[in-house]
Amino acid sequence: MEEVQCFFYDLFVASDVSASFAKYLNMLCLLIILSIIVSITDFIARKLLVNAFIRFSQKSKTNFDNLLVNHKAPRNIAHLVPLYLTIELFPVVFYDFPQFEKYILILLKVYAIILTVWIIRSILKTFESYFKTLPRLKDKPIESYIQVVMLFVWIIAIASCLAVVIDLSFLKFFTTLGAASAILLLIFKDTILGFVASIQVAVNDTVRIGDWITMEKYGADGDVVEINLSTIQIQNFDMTITSIPTYALISDSFKNWRGMQASGGRRIKRSILLKAKSIHYLTDEKIEKLKGIEFIATYLSTKQAELEKYNKAKNVDKSLLINGLNLTNVGVFRKYMQTYVEKHSGINKDMFIMVRQLAPTPQGLPLEIYCFSSDKRWENYEYIMSDIFDHALAAVTYFDLEIYELNAAISESK
Repeated sequence: MEEVQCFFYDLFVASDVSASFAKYLNMLCLLIILSIIVSITDFIARKLLVNAFIRFSQKSKTNFDNLLVNHKAPRNIAHLVPLYLTIELFPVVFYDFPQFEKYILILLKVYAIILTVWIIRSILKTFESYFKTLPRLKDKPIESYIQVVMLFVWIIAIASCLAVVIDLSFLKFFTTLGAASAILLLIFKDTILGFVASIQVAVNDTVRIGDWITMEKYGADGDVVEINLSTIQIQNFDMTITSIPTYALISDSFKNWRGMQASGGRRIKRSILLKAKSIHYLTDEKIEKLKGIEFIATYLSTKQAELEKYNKAKNVDKSLLINGLNLTNVGVFRKYMQTYVEKHSGINKDMFIMVRQLAPTPQGLPLEIYCFSSDKRWENYEYIMSDIFDHALAAVTYFDLEIYELNAAISESK
């Protein structure tokens, strides 16, 4: 080994180069040779290891090894070979300059730590991509957990690098670091809160990637596209992106529409306002006329017969309509809309259907339609709901009912 160390030195001294200058030239030549050896070794190690992984992945039934290659894990692992070779050979290069050896060893140790972090990162990224391919984990915040692990890896790596630079033992350094934990907790407060929130979200299955959620406080209304350690990204329906803190999911209220999407329909709950003055009893002549409406013809005939039988049994004076039992235009209209909604092709017949009156208001009597559309897509849902209310608004005139309008009410009051 000594012959190699002094080979170029002896050659330069024999060529009448001064001894001091020959040492520098000797170091430079050895450094060039070491660089060439390391480069060739790195190239061969990368080729052999990457090709071995590729051949193995082609024979393997899982895609985990393919993902290892994609995330450059074999390539990063291959860098360990030239690193080891450099550590072994650099004392030869700096044989005449032992004062440099300490600093170069520090640089090599720091590089080894960073390379280790990069290898761990490649493997963790591989796990992240692999877990996302599994159906039962596809909607879980895997990225958040990977980020937490990487955060701790980087903290340990940076601390290790500092310990190497200041030449302090790892145990003593981390003991000193423990005293500064309060400051670290303050610095990484949001990260810690996000990590805790991510765990609670995953365990309680509160939010998944792909869920439609609404958070009015943050102006978010759309699909969850990403859940990571610090933020959740939501693509709103106007195609904008809203980012909210992950811990907001456990500290603030929000609406998750997953239940609706998993059910058989999307709820329609809307009312129309009927003018109170237009509500009245129906005469026999009006009932006969309304029997021309197919949806309620049978109902009117049956109901009319029942009411006549009751009134005769009770000997009711029918000179006034208010006496006894009578049909009203709003009641018949409610029955008509109930039948219409039940027969509508866009409504899920297996879910709840109801047309009901709400409490009267100063603007009139609300008649609410409560049902579920069979098509949950937004545009189709809006079309079905509009179709029902188009028909309801047009049908009220056949029952001598009127829709409340503010301008018309103001004009009447004058």
